Amino acid sequence: MKKVYLLSAILVAASALAQKQSTAWRVDSVLELMTLEEKVGQMNQYNGFWNATGPAPVGGDAATKYQHLRNGWVGSVLNVQGVEEVRAMQRVAVEETRLGIPLIFGCDVIHGYKTLSPVPLAEAASWDLAAIEKSARNAAEEATAYGLNWTFAPMVDISRDPRWGRIMEGAGEDPFLGSRIAEARVHGFQGSALNDPLSMAACAKHFAGYGFSEAGRDYNTVDVSDYTLYNVIYPPFQAAKKAGVATFMNSFNTLNGIPATGNQALASVLKEDWGFEGVLVSDWGSIGEMQAHGYAENLTQATQQAATARCDMDMESLAYVQYLAALVREGEISESIVDDAVRRVLKLKFDLGLMDDPYRYCKRPGSWEPTTSPWSADAQDLAEKSAVLLKNNGILPLTKKQAIALVGPMVQEKNSPLGNWRVSSDDNTALSLYEGMVQVRGEKRMAVASGPVFLKGPISFPFEAEINTTDTAGLHSVVDAARNAEIAILALGEHGFHSGEARSRMSLHLPGVQEHMIREVLKVQEHVVLVLYAGRPMILPEDITEQVDAILLAWQPGTMGGPAIANLLMGKRSPSGRLPVTFPRTEGQIPLYYGAFNTGRPGPSDAVFWSHYGDGPNTPAYPFGYGLTYSTVTYAATQAKQMGDSIAVTALVKNEGKVAVDEVVQLYARDHHSSVGVQPVRRLIGFQRVTLKPGEERMVSFSVTADLLSVTTSEGERLFEPGTFSFWVAPHSAAGTSASLDWK
Repeated sequence: MKKVYLLSAILVAASALAQKQSTAWRVDSVLELMTLEEKVGQMNQYNGFWNATGPAPVGGDAATKYQHLRNGWVGSVLNVQGVEEVRAMQRVAVEETRLGIPLIFGCDVIHGYKTLSPVPLAEAASWDLAAIEKSARNAAEEATAYGLNWTFAPMVDISRDPRWGRIMEGAGEDPFLGSRIAEARVHGFQGSALNDPLSMAACAKHFAGYGFSEAGRDYNTVDVSDYTLYNVIYPPFQAAKKAGVATFMNSFNTLNGIPATGNQALASVLKEDWGFEGVLVSDWGSIGEMQAHGYAENLTQATQQAATARCDMDMESLAYVQYLAALVREGEISESIVDDAVRRVLKLKFDLGLMDDPYRYCKRPGSWEPTTSPWSADAQDLAEKSAVLLKNNGILPLTKKQAIALVGPMVQEKNSPLGNWRVSSDDNTALSLYEGMVQVRGEKRMAVASGPVFLKGPISFPFEAEINTTDTAGLHSVVDAARNAEIAILALGEHGFHSGEARSRMSLHLPGVQEHMIREVLKVQEHVVLVLYAGRPMILPEDITEQVDAILLAWQPGTMGGPAIANLLMGKRSPSGRLPVTFPRTEGQIPLYYGAFNTGRPGPSDAVFWSHYGDGPNTPAYPFGYGLTYSTVTYAATQAKQMGDSIAVTALVKNEGKVAVDEVVQLYARDHHSSVGVQPVRRLIGFQRVTLKPGEERMVSFSVTADLLSVTTSEGERLFEPGTFSFWVAPHSAAGTSASLDWK
């Protein structure tokens, strides 16, 4: 006889009543049925450990995890994908356990599922919040069709060190831009209702400070002031919380000497000060890693530390499931802590609709080719909006009449443009630049050569991508093609697996023999356009940037990157991306960011006693917010006027050229005197993306409230002090004519 599980019987018998009750009442009604081990089980998350459509595992860790699943000791799994696999594993949880509580299925859906948009740092370069929200929504729609309902995104870490590989996964260096993008991504993933089967629970990560890892080395120590925490690091997390994000994730790093996963002060900020009512999950193995940090003596103590710091779910440390129940029985941990965590997990399952229909995410299975999927047009649109034109002496856009050489390691590359976080996408599914140029331009008068091998061996997510640094075989083909063309389009950069998690780099120069390749091409061809693929700011030597005619930053543009970049090169669309992060001239300037403090000796001075380098300028290669178009947009002087409780800041912006453009108009402010704490020389407080027809001028207006100019104390109190403020309406952070006034 088929087993009738207890929770199902109760829910079916009282379904009409239950639907009328509050979620809290329903959560408590389930909690009352649970044993201590079953409660702890809801706090346990495992990585996919067996082929759920095959036979049950026998022996080893997989068999142990399978038994835990059947015992009801697993609350969530990750990396189990596809409706058949999800349904099969969900069936075990629902039909073979005592209570039949369904699982949540999670995955790193970072910038798409199979159809990939540009990497998140590139998306941020669009400064288009609607497009970014749509990108997250598209990712949710595709991922939920494969049975998933929880994504470990968005990453909202602010980072000011491009050596850190995971800078590609965030929104860059600025807390204001980062906060607006965090909101957009949360809204995109979660939609208007979590129980919509096209929505996923989002996860704001990594809480907190991960992007400030010392020396830019992943997983490294973080040591920042409370002032920096409250004014730079916390704001995007607060924005995500206000946007209704369902979950948070602990970070790997220490903060104030304590690993974040066991840091009670961090949990107090999140759950008490901010009132976050969702689930706080550890990062992969981060509970167990507190032993390596030297904070926990053993996994038992790590379990106690993490639970006391109110980490609600253990991702793959196998800590809670082994030790937490015993610690409760021994009186080392209050069962109320466990109950609070389980309530949060169960509430999420109710909010997702899983408690009413465990298979709700298994009812619209689909399989799409990424380049022809329902989301590919949006992915291409965002790739076009994200690309940043760094230099152009008039050579771009190209014409169909020109004989071009399309050369370099990225020309025919179909894997690297997908970026680092593509765990669910298939390799080699990106449309290459060559394919894009064929679509847009046709094959006539176009020579193609990839040149020297880029990598020495195969690549995969868990291992380093080994770069070819010596072998120049094939360089002659690139040089010959460039010599015989009117223009050389040189596509190069870093591979998709050169940035991302665990992909920190000491050098930000082009890897391998690529700089040598550029110089050899420049010897035979005076008209060179660089198309730069990257997941982080790169450093190009000045002798190269001075000689090339144009530089287009393509980032790692995703599935539809080829036709997107081709459209820009051919003038089908004017570039409109703006840098969300500063590009340094040299690694010695790092950390380099626009929103710095003025220091007591800002200079410049004829004497040496001011804050500077003796062997180079303080200024970056390209400042935050920078980007060119195929037109010239002029900005009149900024005007500022107090209007009651706000300030109206305006500037006349005009397209002086003959090409329609999307201009990202940026508003910066400076508070000249603050007793709370010194303020940056400029701070982004607003932006608008406006379309200007040829010859069109527009008055762009911003309303500045006191909240936009407030500062948070080291104790977390938000304050505004009237005083003298300057404002810039400008095309980037190093431009514009300011207007100053006294806020009365």
